[in-house]
Amino acid sequence: MIVADNVVKKFGRTTALAGVSLSVAAGERVALLGHNGAGKSTLMKLLAGQLLPGEGRVELAGVDVSAAPARARSVLGYVPEEPILWDYLTARETLEYVVAVRGTGDIEAALALTGLGPDADRLVREYSQGMRRKVAIAAALVAHPPVLVFDEALNGLDPPSALAVAEELARRAAAGAAVLVSTHVIDLVPRIADRVVVLRAGRVDAELRVSELGPEGLAGVFRRE
Repeated sequence: MIVADNVVKKFGRTTALAGVSLSVAAGERVALLGHNGAGKSTLMKLLAGQLLPGEGRVELAGVDVSAAPARARSVLGYVPEEPILWDYLTARETLEYVVAVRGTGDIEAALALTGLGPDADRLVREYSQGMRRKVAIAAALVAHPPVLVFDEALNGLDPPSALAVAEELARRAAAGAAVLVSTHVIDLVPRIADRVVVLRAGRVDAELRVSELGPEGLAGVFRRE
């Protein structure tokens, strides 16, 4: 459902991705980890069609993102690291717009999941950063897309909300969605992922199942030189 095949992306003299390959199957949850500058957000933007690869191939549900970006986005629920929202719409109006574009969606369920129900009719410009992130998450989930790509989406959420989203991602995966989540919060990884891919300097440095982590857990992976 999510495929990056030998992807290279350069910005001038800087190589952000140096031949990254990964895949996420239907029903699987994968956490993408790495230090700042490892290439996580670049890979996420490539998957969302916001950037084009210099080399390699990116596919969502069998659709080449570069060749057919609109078709690829139609199967994608994406939360960028820094969501950009319409400040003069309410959360409900934002979701109504997304549903109108998508052609389907359960607005009330998305509001309830993210805890936005009591504030659904306030303007987004009045929201805190955490609440704005909840709107972006609700917009990504509202139409039940089969591919979910969340870039640091749980950062800034209060703990109950982060756990609620993690549980919803598990439900979506159990129903057949492919889920890729990047995060710096390694304590959440066992709740959001079955498998971990670690990027280092634009390359896949490690790939393992959460059940295979040793006594040091993910801390041991990052202590390796």
